[in-house]
Amino acid sequence: MSAHVAQHPPTLTAPPVRGAPPARSPTSRDPYFDNAKYLTIVLVACGHAWEPLTYGSRAATALYLTVYAFHMPAFALVSGYFSRSFDMAPGRLRRLLTGVVLPYVVFETAYTLFYRWAQDDWAYPLSLLDPWYVMWFLLALFIWRITTPIWLALRYPVPVALGLAALASVSPDLGGDVSIQRTLQFLPFFVLGLTLRAEHFEWLRTRRVRLCALPAGVGALVAAYWVAPWFDAAWFYHRGAVTGQGVSRWVGLVTTPALFCLALLLTACFLAWVPKRRTWFTALGAGTMYGYLLHGFVIKSSRFWDWYAPAWLHTPLGELAVTAMAVGGITLLCSPPVRAVFRCVVEPRMEWAFRSHGTRAPRGPDKAVPQETAQPR
Repeated sequence: MSAHVAQHPPTLTAPPVRGAPPARSPTSRDPYFDNAKYLTIVLVACGHAWEPLTYGSRAATALYLTVYAFHMPAFALVSGYFSRSFDMAPGRLRRLLTGVVLPYVVFETAYTLFYRWAQDDWAYPLSLLDPWYVMWFLLALFIWRITTPIWLALRYPVPVALGLAALASVSPDLGGDVSIQRTLQFLPFFVLGLTLRAEHFEWLRTRRVRLCALPAGVGALVAAYWVAPWFDAAWFYHRGAVTGQGVSRWVGLVTTPALFCLALLLTACFLAWVPKRRTWFTALGAGTMYGYLLHGFVIKSSRFWDWYAPAWLHTPLGELAVTAMAVGGITLLCSPPVRAVFRCVVEPRMEWAFRSHGTRAPRGPDKAVPQETAQPR
């Protein structure tokens, strides 16, 4: 996947790059990361909107597989990049509670009540340890961020995280509490983000890398079209052990690093082509957490009330219409008017709830949610 921002964290100073724009002020927002956040949440919305179309369209399935191969790893990686400064200081802990924990509790409750009402199932349980639908990412983000000091202290954090992910993939009895499978299997991307520096993103945006990213991305899309009739997208969900895909548990020792490398390649291709200049959608990057948390109600409504029943939606023209509505809808949900309405539960200040330590809660690089997926700058 994607949490809360009023202002971006300061960007690190990267070595001079030929053709790079002038250095920004340490307190300025980098439009590149706002653009990346917005485009990533668009991919999330499109992926969710395309899912019902995959049952009768090979092209839609290919697009769906390609997006799902990397969009949540990209969320986790960018979240890790902006969590590097998390150090358990009181201010950062306050930010974690108000920016991740509180939205999780509020929206997990709201989604449960929505399900009960829409399905007329008032016995459906509310469990904060069993997140519903999109809420798993916030719970995973909380766990990742609270363990950040540990990962930063390790000499080889990424291999260790990848090892934990592989062990999770071969452990069918691990259980489902706190979305532990997804938390562990997406963990390597978050930890990788913790190790990245500004110069890595500058390198991605060089002309040579951007040109190489084009054939790699096209190749992935062609491969997805080829495997679409038989490949199960559940491999990219990481909801459980690999035994759920009908293979031996030890296959996970191979597929986990393989899927990690695939996701990393596609994430690099995506980030290489994110615009680094200010665009019409740059400002929307500050509201991606709103889009992430709210779009699930629209997506689930489309399933509950069978919005995809009209046959024309399953034609090429209908698929384009669905895509346009997904892009337009998520753009609206990230807009300033929507943020103004829901800020009290997505980005609450809540100074009244905490003891004063003489300083305001920091608003630095640890603000990492989809915001989206909340993340960023």
